[in-house]
Amino acid sequence: MLDTLILAGQVVVPESKGRALRGTEMNELKIIDNGAVGIKDGVIAFIGTAEEAESLQAKETIDAADKLLSPGLVDPHTHLVFGGSREHELALKQQGVPYLEILAQGGGIHSTVKATRETSEEALYEKGLFHLNRCLTYGVTTMEAKSGYGLDKETELKQLRVAKKLNETHPIDLVSTFLGAHAIPENYKGRPDAFLEEMLSMLSVISKEGLAEFVDIFCETGVFTVEQSKVFLQKAKTAGFGVKIHADEIDPLGGTEMACEIGAVSADHLVGASRGGVRMLGESDTIAVLLPGTTFYLGKDQFAPARDMITSGAAVALSTDFNPGSSPTENLQFIMNLAALKLKMTPEEIWNAVTVNAAYAIGRGDVAGSLEEGRKADLVLWDVPNYKYVPYHYGVNHVHKVWKKGKLVVGKGDVHANYTLSK
Repeated sequence: MLDTLILAGQVVVPESKGRALRGTEMNELKIIDNGAVGIKDGVIAFIGTAEEAESLQAKETIDAADKLLSPGLVDPHTHLVFGGSREHELALKQQGVPYLEILAQGGGIHSTVKATRETSEEALYEKGLFHLNRCLTYGVTTMEAKSGYGLDKETELKQLRVAKKLNETHPIDLVSTFLGAHAIPENYKGRPDAFLEEMLSMLSVISKEGLAEFVDIFCETGVFTVEQSKVFLQKAKTAGFGVKIHADEIDPLGGTEMACEIGAVSADHLVGASRGGVRMLGESDTIAVLLPGTTFYLGKDQFAPARDMITSGAAVALSTDFNPGSSPTENLQFIMNLAALKLKMTPEEIWNAVTVNAAYAIGRGDVAGSLEEGRKADLVLWDVPNYKYVPYHYGVNHVHKVWKKGKLVVGKGDVHANYTLSK
């Protein structure tokens, strides 16, 4: 006897092939019309058509013949834990004040660093909880969380410990990334190598406490060079961490190429990736995590070359880049809209990019981002008629219900009171 049987007009069934989907594979998406998914003891026990499910018995049957059912979404690049906010900077940006000038006035990332340092671990936890609840209502059931707003040992560890506690108490599964090399703090100005060594000295504590699985670095003009980033990430790999990189967001420095060379799990942003970098993505296992919300929010005209990447044979994922400065949104559905409008991705590619490929980009391809019998039942029921509708209709939340490990955690857009139940 099933615990729950969900009958849906369409069921989205991304197929991982045991790895991320690459190139033209991203345009393949299995859809079951008049489908059914059964849940028992928190895992998926049946996937098929409603006709095939007629002989099954369930304690609860949900008739959603006019709705869409999919795996829970995966958001593979967020800066979840931070203090304060930066809404006061928006007017300055609208006036054309350069970012470096905002930085000189105490704004930018240094403003968030100051606020995060001054915010207690308890307050950061409550703030993170608020944002996670919102992510859950948008259909996200697995996501990544980076540190990077401490730029010192104490605060970086504080952020990572908050993320660990959130993972232990909230339905969303969190994957932590150490991004201590997010910027050069004022007290290390002119001494970036010394700062990177200090960040590397934290890896033993991070490993011992199980605070992060990945290490990331911001490789960009005015921050860390390609060579500095390469040395830093190689040392992190030697210490047993998976590695990621913020690469070629503005200038084509070669971070994309370097990420492919060293076997980074993902290279993120890539708006300025060179043709050579795009070609190498197609020849490597490094996943391109694209963040069109950041480009949109910063008012830029050039978006990441998603079509060229897919044509090259690369695996592409999508993410919000949720952060207080350049992409203050928890809405991964809006990113799906932007992917259609600005990255020219097909509906099939978009769904694969926020499910199976996003899961592989954070080392969760074997447990998240797809529907398979025996996997935990992370499911989203959408109040839409078909899978093409979500990337099409923008600016609203289409989620009707969300299940995490078979438990209903969102119904009609509201987080249920049981969100703090232990995992």
